[in-house]
Amino acid sequence: MTPTTLNIQTAPGYEVFAIAGKTVLRPGGRRATQQLLQWADFKPGETVLELASGLGTSAIALAKRYHVRVIGIERNPHHLALAQARVKAAGLSDQVQIRPGNIFALAEISETFDYAIAEAILTMQSDIGKTSILKGIFDRLNPGGQFLSHEAIARHHPAELHRDFAEVLRVNATPLSVEDWIVTVESTGFQVQQHQTGPMQLLNPVQVLQDEGIFNTLQIVWNLLTQPQLRKRILSIKQVFQQHQQDLGYIILSATKDLCHDQYSFITENLCDSTERCDRLS
Repeated sequence: MTPTTLNIQTAPGYEVFAIAGKTVLRPGGRRATQQLLQWADFKPGETVLELASGLGTSAIALAKRYHVRVIGIERNPHHLALAQARVKAAGLSDQVQIRPGNIFALAEISETFDYAIAEAILTMQSDIGKTSILKGIFDRLNPGGQFLSHEAIARHHPAELHRDFAEVLRVNATPLSVEDWIVTVESTGFQVQQHQTGPMQLLNPVQVLQDEGIFNTLQIVWNLLTQPQLRKRILSIKQVFQQHQQDLGYIILSATKDLCHDQYSFITENLCDSTERCDRLS
């Protein structure tokens, strides 16, 4: 879907933000993502799977900064074409591939990875959808691989938040409490190693300036001033964020693939024949 065909009133919130010119669509902003990447401790040559790569900004930055190999998947054909062109222009075709793909069909990817990154993706899914994606991620990770996540949290009134978010964002946005995020991730075989929370920053003016820089922030302001329908939609989203500001926040977490869960059938036969042995392996 290209900007010229986008229906501002019915499009998902993340598409509307992109049309406005926002490039960082993470609940905790760029600073929270940087903390998440510090936890990862990437080594040159390691492999990373990025879900919903968008325009390829994060994949390119990872390859440049950490000298890792990145495979990103992106469903939107317009974004996919732009991302592939940007990778080529950056001279990173040997390190970065952005492929057409569906976050619910990760089994179609033949490779396995040392890391998988998903930011502001699981929040937009139902409970069943969250679990389905997490299982797909788990299967694509090497033993001991790390899952890096950055999502929205609901401190209180989750049902009310879900209702208002679904209405204003036009997606089934379902932020969870901190405890429920950890339970959901660990239910699919991961072990959460670290997590951090903070206030929602997505539409915080100071955070927007820090994330986007002066030039891009001015471009966003100009887009809103000159496009009434876009301005109306963004303001309606901001109003809901302000209404729930005491309940909204972000969570970043790092989780490791649980070896015993990954090899359950084998373990039950001859490897983890005791709880003590299984604990040592994990």
